[in-house]
Amino acid sequence: MKTPLKLLLVAGARPNFMKLAPLVKAVQRRSPGQAPALSFQIVHTGQHYDAQMSQVFFDELGIPKPDYNLEAGSGSHAAQTAEIMKRFEPVCVEAKPDWVVVVGDVNSTMACTLVAVKMGVKVAHVEAGLRSFDRSMPEEINRLVTDAVADLLLTPSEDGNENLRREGVAESRIRLVGNVMIDSLVDHLKTAAQASTLEKLSLAKSGFIYVTLHRPSNVDNKESLTAIVRELSLVGAQWPVVFPIHPRTRKRMEEFGLAFATGAKIKLLDPVGYNDSVALTQHARCVLTDSGGLQEESTYFRTPCLTLRPNTERPVTITIGSNRLTTIGSLQRDLSETLSGPSRRGEIPPLWDGRAAERVVEALAQD
Repeated sequence: MKTPLKLLLVAGARPNFMKLAPLVKAVQRRSPGQAPALSFQIVHTGQHYDAQMSQVFFDELGIPKPDYNLEAGSGSHAAQTAEIMKRFEPVCVEAKPDWVVVVGDVNSTMACTLVAVKMGVKVAHVEAGLRSFDRSMPEEINRLVTDAVADLLLTPSEDGNENLRREGVAESRIRLVGNVMIDSLVDHLKTAAQASTLEKLSLAKSGFIYVTLHRPSNVDNKESLTAIVRELSLVGAQWPVVFPIHPRTRKRMEEFGLAFATGAKIKLLDPVGYNDSVALTQHARCVLTDSGGLQEESTYFRTPCLTLRPNTERPVTITIGSNRLTTIGSLQRDLSETLSGPSRRGEIPPLWDGRAAERVVEALAQD
């Protein structure tokens, strides 16, 4: 019997876990007699290690316990990347994978790609080709480096293919597979509906605004975070605002002595699990975020989304989806226009159909 093709599936931060789960399930669903046979092991780099940012997602998404937990922890970008690389190399030596599969654009993605490529192990990048064209974003550097050296680039939308071609990537390395994040979403719609999230928070469908903000450019600067708190207080005077607050955002608010206005209808929560987040995204009147994942999820639900960033690496969510960019200065105007418009807008992009992971696995088996 031929030895199974060995996959090492890597994830490290909260956005990765929603992309890892459908890959695991797609391998598990593969017919036992289907050639080539596939086996997998999971590596959790420990980039996100807080239980609210990590373990709850493994539990809710049904991801098996990691075979390796690197427990790399936090630190500067350089320190964290170096720590992940040091700890990942012995895993590759021991596991002897045929493929290292990395997802997304976090430090773990780039770090594990560099280790594998230098060891002569093939790397597949899921969610390849996304570009914000803003090199001040650490994620953009991670994307560029990973796509430059990975062997197989698995893109979520046609604009990703176009970006890679423009960078001189050979067509043979590119596969359009669709969005694995949407696979998780589709898989959990029924579970999310049973979570009673809105009832628990006393919210009405299309009767609240869902906010998630965590990017350093928004929350680590006192001036910008002060303005965000002020603007959200104004919004909260008119609409219920549900804001699961990232641990770092909460810490910065305390450091800067910031608080929301008395009387503002702001429900400040600890980070929520995946099912709760899906329900909030689906039923919000509007989403305000700086998260890449929520831009995609809101587009699938056609929930109007305002992205508090100067750019996005997911332009398809703007060109045919429900998303638009905003700034602190234009937030009130953009929000007013959004709330006076249709409650659902945009379209679902091609191949965002819940079957992207199957196409990823097939590409790995054929390559």
